[in-house]
Amino acid sequence: MFKALADMHIHSTYSDGRASPKEIILTAIYKGLNIISITDHNSFQGSIIASRLAKDLVREYDEQLLVIIGNEVRTDKGDILVYCYEPIDVPRRIDYLIDKAHENNCLVVPAHPFDTLRLGIGDALFEYNGWDAIEVWNASADPRANREALRASKILGLPGIANSDAHIPEAIGSAYTVLELDELSVESVFKAIKNGNVHPHFGYPPFKVFIKKVEWSIERRIRKFLGR
Repeated sequence: MFKALADMHIHSTYSDGRASPKEIILTAIYKGLNIISITDHNSFQGSIIASRLAKDLVREYDEQLLVIIGNEVRTDKGDILVYCYEPIDVPRRIDYLIDKAHENNCLVVPAHPFDTLRLGIGDALFEYNGWDAIEVWNASADPRANREALRASKILGLPGIANSDAHIPEAIGSAYTVLELDELSVESVFKAIKNGNVHPHFGYPPFKVFIKKVEWSIERRIRKFLGR
């Protein structure tokens, strides 16, 4: 068994991130991560592309990096992270989503659940069964929201994971989860999360990276307004 570093909530140019899947992979390798998931909004596409690219890039750089197929789904209650072996069609109703995900051996994890300004599901977290883990620390969420998520995971007895929710490459790895794995594979990652062999590492990006995040947020809103 060995320990691997995972950041499983990252956005690419396939939704509202600044970096391409290739840039994300290279940044993750540079920062010493072993596992990533590109979880673009309502799309598996970024992670699909990254999964294909990673096979060549890890050989070129002689590094180990596993890409988990992921999606941040905007449900009827808020945002949910879905991790899969292969892309699936995802319903927007939470109860349907949980059932469909588990039918396809996917994991379902509420994203920043108590950050209501960023469409966390809030107390609806307690209304559903079937969560595989909770994102207890999100490096883009405020401390109060993260504390509430950590508290909820303890109340429900669910594993907690930490992620960066990076929209710019500099923020990747600002929070991450240490996983205890038998091997570097999707099956082993899913097993570790389900069994609670996870150790969330709390953190926020440095101030200069925070400023870059704000600048990117303003820039992408201007682009959206201008239709670019």
